[in-house]
Amino acid sequence: MSHSSHPHHAQPYSLADYGWDQACERAFAPHRADGLVPARIVRADRGSCEAVTDTGTVRANLPGNADHGDPQAAPCTGDWAALRPVAGAAPVLHALLERRTALVRASASRTSHGQTLAANVDTVVVAVSLAAPLKDGRTERMLALAWESGARPVVVLTKADLCADPSAAQAQVSRVAAGVDVLVTSAGTGQGLDTLSAALHGTIVLLGPSGAGKSTLGNRLLGQDRLATGAVREADGKGRHTTSSRELLPLPGGGVLLDTPGLRAIGLHDARNGLEQVFAEIEHLAQDCRFADCAHAGEPGCAVLAAVGEGRLPQRRLDGYRRLLRENDHAASRTDERLRADRETTRKDITRHLRATYRFRGRQR
Repeated sequence: MSHSSHPHHAQPYSLADYGWDQACERAFAPHRADGLVPARIVRADRGSCEAVTDTGTVRANLPGNADHGDPQAAPCTGDWAALRPVAGAAPVLHALLERRTALVRASASRTSHGQTLAANVDTVVVAVSLAAPLKDGRTERMLALAWESGARPVVVLTKADLCADPSAAQAQVSRVAAGVDVLVTSAGTGQGLDTLSAALHGTIVLLGPSGAGKSTLGNRLLGQDRLATGAVREADGKGRHTTSSRELLPLPGGGVLLDTPGLRAIGLHDARNGLEQVFAEIEHLAQDCRFADCAHAGEPGCAVLAAVGEGRLPQRRLDGYRRLLRENDHAASRTDERLRADRETTRKDITRHLRATYRFRGRQR
């Protein structure tokens, strides 16, 4: 594809190409009055970030307290930001606009904090490779993460040219992806790519394990090889982790692509709503259980277990639901513990401060 549509100069794109709209403009108004410059964060590193503005891409410094100790609040790819210009030096990130949506997973460090992978996302593409055995549990997990973000999920089956029966695979995935478009594609033959382009809008994130073909798919959508792709190991169908940072790239037909690394583990973090969306049929059945707090584990009058017994609900589906719910509840309880600990620390600080004040007053008498 030719690159001539955008001549190479400082800034071939405007902020509008990166998704800036009326809502952003309204939210930014008070910052504009203060002489700040709007920007969208393209990638965030420790201490600084790369951001795109109407005059070009800049490297901006982060204030020391950018995340207030909470990785979820730290600037991330996709954030809309207000930069303060600094004469003769790099601008400083002054504030982030409120996120409309956020893709959050349990942090890799297994602390009680979540980690925001991407902000202000409109469409989450859940990439599932047809060149490897389907793992319904993994698809359910990624869909829960996608629904929880507030964005719209689309499941894209990749590598259809390496699958004996793509339509059977599509039917299988559709059973665990209720209410979600499941598209069959092949970057190799071009199958389904037009349908996919038409189904995407706004800021698009590709989500999926390494080797699912996300980068190849991204390059087809971009119309040029911007994203690094790695050979997939024959033995286990796993890709090498070729994308390690996240970056935003405008798409030729409008919209922005945000490439995320192939995530080794996507832990759920406070994704209760997302799980309710993914397992809507279980939530629906549960309304007929005798007990409101039924755990569907052998209680009398359990409508969910009755459905399993009658073959209306697969046992695997219930097992997957229980497993993800347990994991999510565990993450939630860790967050509660951390908040309790934070509150306790604050209370101790206040008590210590008061004692010091009284001691000081006592000495003054």
